[in-house]
Amino acid sequence: MLELTKYYYYLFGVLTIVGGVMGYVKAHSTASIVAGSIAGILLIFAGVLVASKTQPGLILGLLISLALAGRFIPAFATKGTWMPAGMMSALSVIAIILTIITLIAPGVKR
Repeated sequence: MLELTKYYYYLFGVLTIVGGVMGYVKAHSTASIVAGSIAGILLIFAGVLVASKTQPGLILGLLISLALAGRFIPAFATKGTWMPAGMMSALSVIAIILTIITLIAPGVKR
């Protein structure tokens, strides 16, 4: 489960950066590119960190995923649009579930 979570952070991080770039290109939103890049880089870093310092990496991934869920789930509930709110909501929830399962799994080095 640890490897799956690590690679999911990489994927989620890249998709978050790409989403920020798309937000900038489509809506000229500087906030999208800045927030997307920061969150994406932190998710990728969490994936890298999981390999050497498992628990800190998982906690960082969980915190970023919770922050993204907190931003996009209400937007998805209000607007009902799949892009970007629905996709980011789904990706965030998957990351949260994977991280919690990995954190409580027996044998995960702390």
